[in-house]
Formats: sequence, structure tokens, C-alpha cells
Amino acid sequence: MDGVSAVRHLRIVPDNTSFGFIRFRRISFPISAVLSILALVLFFTHGLNYGIDFKGGIALGVTAQSGQADVQAIRDKLAPLGLGEVQIQSFGDKGQVLMRIALQPGGDAEQNAVAEKVKQTLAPDYISGKDDQIQIIGPSVSQELVTVGTVGIFVAILGILIYLWFRFDWQFAVGAMIANVHDIVLTIGFMSLTQIDFDLTSVAALLTILGYSLNDTVVIYDRIRELLRKYKKKPMDELLDESINATLSRSVITHVTVALALLALLLFGGHAIHSFTATMLFGVVLVGTYTSIFIASPVLIYLGLRPGSHETAGGDKPE
Repeated sequence: MDGVSAVRHLRIVPDNTSFGFIRFRRISFPISAVLSILALVLFFTHGLNYGIDFKGGIALGVTAQSGQADVQAIRDKLAPLGLGEVQIQSFGDKGQVLMRIALQPGGDAEQNAVAEKVKQTLAPDYISGKDDQIQIIGPSVSQELVTVGTVGIFVAILGILIYLWFRFDWQFAVGAMIANVHDIVLTIGFMSLTQIDFDLTSVAALLTILGYSLNDTVVIYDRIRELLRKYKKKPMDELLDESINATLSRSVITHVTVALALLALLLFGGHAIHSFTATMLFGVVLVGTYTSIFIASPVLIYLGLRPGSHETAGGDKPE
């Protein structure tokens, strides 16, 4: 019983913590502005290292003759062929493997020739069954995937803006949108700088970062709205600091556990999910945590939010 009580009262951050986060806004805003500009410059000058999904390539399935597929052994066998980027993923319980190979110079005939060379290299340990087909992803399909992925990100940001506009006041909606755009811009800058593969899993990572950042921001915003109702004359910077400190323990626990999980995936998850986990680790842990505290909250001051100066969502007035 004592042990249960001790766990219940465990506090990562003391309840009486009163750190002045908002005072750093005069530093965090210029730093974020400079980093965002650098990220955009990198994107337009250095570009992204587009993966097979966006550059085109060959999709080829094979099946192990016996037992489970050995992804690393397949990778070692294909390495001497000099095919460029090769993504290998095993699935199912019958030793099935899906390979995605970078688009080779030449037309469809060259792509089919490369696919046959790959099958011969892996034979007799791996063969192509009747359900295994060769698919060639051309440039037009890749361009369509780029367009759909970009539209998906912007639709997600717009949906977040509309949701917060109804859930909170307009200042909260605009503040969250600024924070989300900040996260996306810096994450894309990171991907351009490191030149990690940008593929469909990277788009999924960006959308996940949006959702995670929104969740973290809404937790703080909800506490801010609660204190706006409670205090009508308290200085806004003190009210924001109190809101952040009140949710700090929850934020620390969440971010540490997510960071540990992503770090394990990054180190031991293999090549197939490397881009996803690296992007998530940067966007969620480094950028998202910083943004929620030092961008999303203090920006409310510059948007004119004041205790007693507004009506809260749902028509409730501060008491």
C-alpha cells in the first residue's frame, strides 16, 4: 500500500515550480525566425533527398524457399550490383519480401532487365511466385505522390486551424497554426541539411509531428483558458508561466518516454524506418517540445490576448 501511495505521489517536476519561461520570448522568437529562414533557404537551394516513392523506381516481390526471409542477407547480395537505393521489407509468415529499387537509367526495358538480374542474384534461395509482380513506378506517378503528400500536409494544418477556432478563441487558433508551421519548416530544414530520405514515411512523420505538437499545445492552451477565467487582472506573462509550469510534469514524462521509444527505433529499427524515426525524433522531441513552450504560448501576448478581454469558447465569460 505504501508503495502504491509513493508512486501516486511521484512528481518529476515539483508542484511549486515557478520558472519564468515567457521572459525568454525576446530570445526564442528571433532565434526561431533565423532558423526558419535558414531552413527555407536550405530547402530551395539544397533541396530534399527524395526517396523511391518520389523519384520513381522498381517494386519487386520475392518469396523465401524455406523459412523466414533474411533482410540483411538480401541486402548484402544486392550491394555489389550497384543499384543505388534499395528498400527491403519482409512481411507475412511465408518468407515474403518486397524490394523497392531506385529508378535505373533507361526505359522500361532497362528496369525489367534489372529486375531479372535481381531475381537471378537471389535465386535459388528466393524465387518469384505467381503473386509476385514487377511494378515500375514512373516519374508521373512520383510527381502525383509529391503533390498529394504536400496537399495532405496543408489540409491537416487547415483542419487544425478550424478545429482550434471553434474549440478556443481565434488567438489560440492562430498561435497553434504559427507553432505548427514553425515545426514543419524546421523539420524540413533538418531533412534538407542531413539529406535523409524523403519518402511517404517522411510525410507520415510530418503529419504525426503536427498531431503531437497540437496535442502538447492544446494541453497548455486549455490551462491558459482556465486561468483566464479565474484571473481577470493578473499580468499575462505571469498567467502564461503558471500555465506552462502546471503542465510541465506531464510534458516532461511524455517527451522523455517518446524520446526513448524513438531512440530505440532509430538505433535498432533498421533502414526501412530510419527516415521516419529520425524525422520524428527531431520534430517531436526537439522542435515540438521547444515550440509548445517558447513559441505557441508567448505568441498569444502579441496576438492581443488578455485576461478579461475576450469571451472563451462556447460563449462563457470570465468570472
